[in-house]
Amino acid sequence: QVQLVESGGGLVQAGGSLRLSCAASGSTFSNYAMAWFRQAPGKEREFVAGLTWTGGRAVYADPVKARFTISRDSAKNILYLQMNSLKPEDTAVYYCAARAAAWATVPSAPADYDYWGQGTQVTVSS
Repeated sequence: QVQLVESGGGLVQAGGSLRLSCAASGSTFSNYAMAWFRQAPGKEREFVAGLTWTGGRAVYADPVKARFTISRDSAKNILYLQMNSLKPEDTAVYYCAARAAAWATVPSAPADYDYWGQGTQVTVSS
């Protein structure tokens, strides 16, 4: 059974940085796509960034390009999201997600992902 556990959220001032981690277990994760989504109060869950676990090809949503970096440690099965130059509009619960048999694709729709973590709150104050 695949399990995803996020950590690293918190309260930060605008312009600051945070690094989120997602510890993945229960699979080898080859041919998986891994992604970060976020959901602000009253809004739909949205794609933030994703990558293919084997190849590491990264994809970013426009609002976070050049500010956020997704990466993974294949040996430790940990997915990261480095968030710099944070803005109040980045405030949300951030979720880690995994899709099996994704091959070279990185889907951006929540419905395309098979496994989810419990989420970690990120709050950016102005």
